[in-house]
Amino acid sequence: MSDIARPPYASLTPDLILDALDSVGLRGDGRLLALNSYENRVYQAYLEDGSTIVAKFYRPLRWSDEQILEEHTFVTELDDREIPAVAPMRFADGGTLQHFADFRFAVYPRCGGRMPELDDPAILEWMGRFIGRIHAVGALRPFEERPALDIATFGDEPRAFLLTHNFLPADLVAAYDSVSAMALAGVRQLFERAGDVPKLRLHGDCHASNVLWNSDGPHFVDFDDARMGPAVQDLWMLLSGGREAMMQQLSAVLSGYENFCEFDARELHLIEALRTLRLIHYAGWIARRWDDPAFPAAFPWFNTQRYWQDRVLELREQIALMDELPLAVA
Repeated sequence: MSDIARPPYASLTPDLILDALDSVGLRGDGRLLALNSYENRVYQAYLEDGSTIVAKFYRPLRWSDEQILEEHTFVTELDDREIPAVAPMRFADGGTLQHFADFRFAVYPRCGGRMPELDDPAILEWMGRFIGRIHAVGALRPFEERPALDIATFGDEPRAFLLTHNFLPADLVAAYDSVSAMALAGVRQLFERAGDVPKLRLHGDCHASNVLWNSDGPHFVDFDDARMGPAVQDLWMLLSGGREAMMQQLSAVLSGYENFCEFDARELHLIEALRTLRLIHYAGWIARRWDDPAFPAAFPWFNTQRYWQDRVLELREQIALMDELPLAVA
């Protein structure tokens, strides 16, 4: 592993990337295109034989080898069942996870496409069908190594990190401390109201940017955040707009989803709770990665007064939303 005192990708040079690919028999022609990824480093590489692949170099120390391999196994299960999830390539040694120098990497076939148009009910229903198929497979057995989506890891821990590492302006610490505590109390109430809903293997980060749409329909990519959790985690990020619009969108998604997987209506209580956890976790994620030079460059507004004022207001709005009745579907 890399020395964690150094920026995590300081030694990931173009020459190292090409040498890593060469180590598994993939000879690049020298052209690399960095793709939009902050947690890991992902490159489109052009090979001498004229083909194109995508190489993903994992962030050091984030996941264990066993946790990465669980992700690979899950996506391969989906691919084997002709569910359009882009699975890692398997090499001569039989493995999907490769090691080179201080890095671990995987290689994927290039999949073209665009973001899906989520304002189209037919596309939402199509998405719902494939997420239902993903969940039908995800429910067959649990992850053993990867963590679960829970209040502690997505709420309590990032909140504590933000409050103890001086990322907030001094005059907003008390406000953020108070409003985030109230928000997490609301999250706990909604989880209690939902009860013991089933947990299954999820994509975990199923927003539009992680779906490539082409003439064959949706192709799901980047299962890096795959975890155990409630099914609605993979559904609510497809919803946007006001309450009426989200209910119509959810109805379209579930009309496809329930062809393959039963949806537990109790999970509707969790939508705003999961949105609240994502907001807190996202701020904590940026803070934990601040020693990576890519993060201050990409998020220059992160430690500004305006940013944290907006976060306080955002959580106040979430507290109000969590007091409302859950979304209903026809």
